[in-house]
Amino acid sequence: MSTAIIVMGAAGHMGSTVARLVRNAGDLTLGAVVERAGVDLSRFGYDCLAGYDVETLFPQCPKAVVVDFTSPEASLATAGCAVRHGNPMVIGTTGFNPEQRKELEEYARAVPLFWSPNMSVGVNVLFKVLPELTRLLGDSYDVDIVELHHNRKKDAPSGTALRLAECVAEAKDWNLAETGCYHREGVIGERPKKEIGVQTVRGGDIVGVHTVYFMGHGERIELTHQAHSRENFAQGALRVARWMAGAKPGKLYSMRDVL
Repeated sequence: MSTAIIVMGAAGHMGSTVARLVRNAGDLTLGAVVERAGVDLSRFGYDCLAGYDVETLFPQCPKAVVVDFTSPEASLATAGCAVRHGNPMVIGTTGFNPEQRKELEEYARAVPLFWSPNMSVGVNVLFKVLPELTRLLGDSYDVDIVELHHNRKKDAPSGTALRLAECVAEAKDWNLAETGCYHREGVIGERPKKEIGVQTVRGGDIVGVHTVYFMGHGERIELTHQAHSRENFAQGALRVARWMAGAKPGKLYSMRDVL
């Protein structure tokens, strides 16, 4: 049985990639594409419902899975509509603040809802193995995380880099709000013993590179994930969408649940 997909931000880089892959998938159908008012979708040749009013489109696609890579504010508004009309939703948007994440958790009680800062299977495996490596190496290794993205990315650090830092902090039983360091400049003195560095690089068309450095005496361990194209994230989102079509409400799902 085919799973219907509603793509938010269908004129954007990620949205158009998701829509293209849906059209090429034998077990998925493109139920609707959505953009903000004033954006012309005609150049994409979508042969499905199209528009900007989700309150009108969602009832015409009952149970269709919504896939959203837009902005925190837009994703939250769409999640509210998904709750009202009973559409499962897959969110790959980054940049949510703690209050917005709590709002997502509230919505997840009423409708199947998934959120991950990174849809890559490789990155999510890294999320799983990083805490164990952190515990095995102990506190004698300094940890820094460096992330590189294209020059159009709006949030910094990336959601993935923050999640990697959270994995390290949780393994060390540290509070990331107290130990995270996102900027170094001037005469700052020796590195504090309890510190996790998270540094940001922006430029060109870099899809996404994340490196975790464990720096000890006489050696250094580097874990790097490089995304070669946006298709990697889009394919991950569609893998999740297939799974979410049969999910029940009650919790904010993550890639850990899917994998």
